[in-house]
Amino acid sequence: MEETWRWFGPDDTVTLQEIRQAGATGIVTALDNISTGEVWPVADIEERKRLIEDADLTWSVVESVPLHNDVKMRSGEYRRYIENYQQSIRNLGAAGVHRVCYNFMPVVDWTRTDLSYELPNTVQALRFEMTDFAAYDLFVLKRDGAKESYSDDVVARATERFNAMSPEARMALERNIIAGLPGGEGSYDRDSIRSAIEQFSQLGNETYRANLIAFLEEIIPVAEDADVVMAIHPDDPPFSLFGLPRVVSTADDARALLVAVPSPANGLTMCAGSYGARGDNDLVAMIREFHDRIYFVHLRNIKREVDGSFYESDHLDGDNDIIGIVNALLDEEAERRDQPPGRCAIPMRPDHGHTLGAEKSDERVRPGYSYAGRMKGLAELRGVIHALTAMRR
Repeated sequence: MEETWRWFGPDDTVTLQEIRQAGATGIVTALDNISTGEVWPVADIEERKRLIEDADLTWSVVESVPLHNDVKMRSGEYRRYIENYQQSIRNLGAAGVHRVCYNFMPVVDWTRTDLSYELPNTVQALRFEMTDFAAYDLFVLKRDGAKESYSDDVVARATERFNAMSPEARMALERNIIAGLPGGEGSYDRDSIRSAIEQFSQLGNETYRANLIAFLEEIIPVAEDADVVMAIHPDDPPFSLFGLPRVVSTADDARALLVAVPSPANGLTMCAGSYGARGDNDLVAMIREFHDRIYFVHLRNIKREVDGSFYESDHLDGDNDIIGIVNALLDEEAERRDQPPGRCAIPMRPDHGHTLGAEKSDERVRPGYSYAGRMKGLAELRGVIHALTAMRR
């Protein structure tokens, strides 16, 4: 597997040289300076690619070319934004960048309630806590109909939790949920998120799925011509938040998209942490089924709780069968040996990482994207890959 690393561009606190020192060979990055919905200019793509290649690395995956809300809603200026997206795909393909990870999550991108959850060994992890999320939804956002989204037990616990929170704790919770996390697609304030939720919640799952399929029907032919593969990232977490539609959360969801647009350019990002946050997702079985349409992999682990809460555990210590997942991916790579160079190895990155050591006190470190934590995860995953590869000889 190709070892890659998420890099946030020249302003990232982790340098390309440090990424090379960690042993990764591929870079996963995006042009975050380009406003959502606008065309990625050829010159900007080529400049980012030059920076990466000058460091003796490869731009392996774009993560992400974000979608404007008008595209997701199929309203407003969605036609112009789709045309812009098509042109960005053409420009990436022409520059030699052939994999694009993207998502179709409405309103909020990947979401956590605690960005510094301390584990027994004092490292800090990312956590989604259902009680805290419900407390925010019910008593801070005060969303219409919020109570119907939760069980009586969760509502009771959320009420108690909210009443015990200080004003500062309530503000921190809101900031974690709606202010935007690294790699996400922007942030909201309380009024704007209420408005966005109201608009999207009117769609429902089936209409929203139809909007995604309509987008793919317009994008995938362009991707085919540009020699680009599209790899959709699952919902994170893989269940409804704020009563919003979720259409990339389960094996059935992935199957529906691949059947609806059966082009080889229409593929998946296998994010073990996102799909794995649901106990009813069998990740190894999903890899076996969707094997030839998996174009990018996020490897991380989680510990699940009954109510939907979870925290991000060590890469090799959680509820996901990471060894089985890697083994299934290596089987698929073996089947790709007759494909053109650059299409055989599946790019993977150590997704997120604990914050440890001196980075715990460094306010510049992005939650989930510490250098030491990801380097630790990459080393562990590299050991699994080497061991499984040796067993095949």
